[in-house]
Amino acid sequence: MNILPCDGVVKYQGSVFTLGESDDHLARLIAEIPWKHDETIIFGKRIVTKRKVAWFADGGRPYAYSGTAKQAHSWTEHLLTLKSMAEKISGATCNSCLLNLYHDGSEGMGWHSDDERSLTEGAPILSMSFGAERKFSFRHKTTRQTVSVFLESGSLLVMAGETQKHWHHQLPKSAKVFSPRVNLTFRSAI
Repeated sequence: MNILPCDGVVKYQGSVFTLGESDDHLARLIAEIPWKHDETIIFGKRIVTKRKVAWFADGGRPYAYSGTAKQAHSWTEHLLTLKSMAEKISGATCNSCLLNLYHDGSEGMGWHSDDERSLTEGAPILSMSFGAERKFSFRHKTTRQTVSVFLESGSLLVMAGETQKHWHHQLPKSAKVFSPRVNLTFRSAI
């Protein structure tokens, strides 16, 4: 079922793993991924975030956003297994993945769209989450209408169609979250 009322398609699949499987995936991802603090350029100033990121892609494709470029790591077997599962459930095909590590609720992501030129326009983005349950919100770019969903550990959310064109999304900060969350966003990069 589409959780957006118009101008895009977002399907929340809920948890696709057991709680034990989700905990195992979270521990492996935190331990095995070569995490680095994210860097962005805002109003000409380089900002280093608390949140950490990693970029994996076929053929070493780089990924540029917010004035910086990420060099791709080679896929791990674990990531390829998770990618295959997300693709099977969604019916989509992806060639890259941006991973985010939020240490606790003091870290989040402000309103934005994943509409960079280095991504295939309109291609689905498969968002898989492990760890702390977090609120995830959408805001229509014109009407400002908002829609929110709580992403549980082991869940899959699929953003498709014209979602990135018409909607912003965010992971708001929360003073009530004290544990980590890892989010994998499988994408189609050009």
